[in-house]
Amino acid sequence: MATSPRSSNSIRVRFSNLDMKSSFAIFLSARKGIKPKVFYDFADCIKMPEKKLALMLNLSSRTISNYKEQQKALYPIQGEHLLKLIALFGKGEEILGNVDEFNQWLQRPFWSAKERAIDLLVTPGGVDLITDELDRLSHAYAV
Repeated sequence: MATSPRSSNSIRVRFSNLDMKSSFAIFLSARKGIKPKVFYDFADCIKMPEKKLALMLNLSSRTISNYKEQQKALYPIQGEHLLKLIALFGKGEEILGNVDEFNQWLQRPFWSAKERAIDLLVTPGGVDLITDELDRLSHAYAV
């Protein structure tokens, strides 16, 4: 079965036009403005329903749709959160091999039996916690 070139690209390749090399670069990019197209491309790339991704950013899917229609950039806090998610999924894909494996890893219980890693992604700080866990995993520390 052939795959389209768009779906075969890794997250890092697909979003290489975004500067996410450091927290400061993410901040600067978010402050300049992130277009809603990035949101839709990312949702497609990670195979996540747009409504679920919007909720992670504390937005409604209708708000994102309005931004797209009005050609309005995301607010900096939402743009920063989205860029951190893109960077996280890129790292997860790199460490675990693909987006599907990373999505499965995110469903595992995290720190307590009640919360899963994906549940922490609703804030930029939660994204940072999961990024730290991936860094430990990549260095063969117990996670």
